[in-house]
Amino acid sequence: MNKLMNITDAVKLIQNGDTLGIGGNVLHRAPMALIRETLRQNKKDLKAVKTAGAMDVDMLCFGECLKSVDAGFISYETEFSLADHYRRAVQGGKVKANEHACYTVMSALRAAIYGIPFMPVKGLIISDLIEANDYFVKITDPFSGEPITVVKAIAPDVTIIHVQEADVQGNALIYGPKFDDVLMAKASKKIIVSAEKIVETSKFLAAGQKVDIPGFLVCAVVHAPGGAAPCSCQEYYDIDRDHIKEFKALKDQDQLKGYLDMQKTKDYR
Repeated sequence: MNKLMNITDAVKLIQNGDTLGIGGNVLHRAPMALIRETLRQNKKDLKAVKTAGAMDVDMLCFGECLKSVDAGFISYETEFSLADHYRRAVQGGKVKANEHACYTVMSALRAAIYGIPFMPVKGLIISDLIEANDYFVKITDPFSGEPITVVKAIAPDVTIIHVQEADVQGNALIYGPKFDDVLMAKASKKIIVSAEKIVETSKFLAAGQKVDIPGFLVCAVVHAPGGAAPCSCQEYYDIDRDHIKEFKALKDQDQLKGYLDMQKTKDYR
């Protein structure tokens, strides 16, 4: 089945209020073209899920798309400093930050994969996070009688992931670190994949070549060269530091709209 779509139609699969899983890690292989299109379509009340985010979550907060964020870490790296739009949205009460450790996000996703309501998280015995995050509850282990913390399952309605190669059926290949993308894909109800390159399905039929995300899980494939930029995409391009600094200098919604308009040529090709 051919699942190749343009970016506009693919992002229409995301509904207001959805729990949105976001692939990549910090400034590496984040699905930025899909993020920008989410802003252009003015999606609202999304609940973002990411182990370690940066520009993707920051941009969604700037565009007033988010209701909450479940994440272990949201910040830019090195010289780029804090995610200012995320910080202001949380401090201003516009976005609820459900702070995790990165591994508790992964545990919540694993619970969804296994079809169970929660997952024990042994390392989280004493922490302010237990009281601050509604996804954590301390219960009694029925076998030992000792207290143990559990995290509620998280099953994203839609997950957006950028990969290096995919075919029209949705089979996707990731070069380099896979981060938590495969885990998030398995936990999700729908997956939208953007890819640097669309390849023939025969590539995945060759001996020894296995897909990272199988096509039967994927709802839409978008051909998006540069789809992670200005973040990096291994074997294709590095972080565009000047671009990130220009984005971080934007101050208001008019400037954001101008920025999104300028990116249309790249995102819509």
